[in-house]
Amino acid sequence: MVFKEVNYKEIDSVLLTLRLYYPPSAEKDEPYPAIIFFFGGGWRGGAITQFTPQARHFARRGMVAVLADYRVESRHGTTPFDAVRDARSAIRFLRQHAAPLGIDPDRIAGSGGSAGGHLAAAAATIESEVEPGESRKISPRPNALVLFNPVIDNGPEGYGYERVGGEARFREISPLHNIRPGTPPTIIFLGTEDSLIPVKTAESYCQKMKLVGSRCELKLYEGRGHGFFNRNRSPEHYRQTLDAADRFLVSLGYLPVKSSSRQRDQ
Repeated sequence: MVFKEVNYKEIDSVLLTLRLYYPPSAEKDEPYPAIIFFFGGGWRGGAITQFTPQARHFARRGMVAVLADYRVESRHGTTPFDAVRDARSAIRFLRQHAAPLGIDPDRIAGSGGSAGGHLAAAAATIESEVEPGESRKISPRPNALVLFNPVIDNGPEGYGYERVGGEARFREISPLHNIRPGTPPTIIFLGTEDSLIPVKTAESYCQKMKLVGSRCELKLYEGRGHGFFNRNRSPEHYRQTLDAADRFLVSLGYLPVKSSSRQRDQ
């Protein structure tokens, strides 16, 4: 498996990187669909390595799998708005440099867990100013979303309401409040006992998606709490969510149908 690291943004003396995993048989003249993962941590912390197992899986399956770093409060003194700007910059960078990176610019899936899921969903739904040096002509929107117990409501009954400015600003950054026609196909994984993301919030999100004509699948896991999908938390649910995400991407034409032999994680 080919691995490389590139810098996608420098801001306030902070250098942000992407870690890219390529299919074992990657050839420079063949563009691959991509999936970019944003780690969770409440926009306060977290590690770029969180989704390494998932990234390695999808690289083996035939995608360029990307782990994205972004600014967080504990390390950079930043806000959720800054994190969203970084996520949009990361996706815009992948699309702008699709040819040299070997990526199909029309098949980029956004993914992440918790606050990282928020970043992927926000990149797909909200509007924001273009960062200095970036082109408005290049879209920062992912073409599909694979979301693991994502923060999708920043409103009064959602997560992070006060941190995103309360009534004055939450609509700027809340995916639930910015769903519109053309929002990309989405799959959401959520435990029924998640203390941060209520099931009714995810159901409302999918209902609004369907009302605007967008595909939305909600996969519920009985009795599971926040972060249940991580391999170190539950190998069983890690595998279940990974298999469901794989099938979703197959249905979109991003991956080939799996062979009958089960692929082993590394």
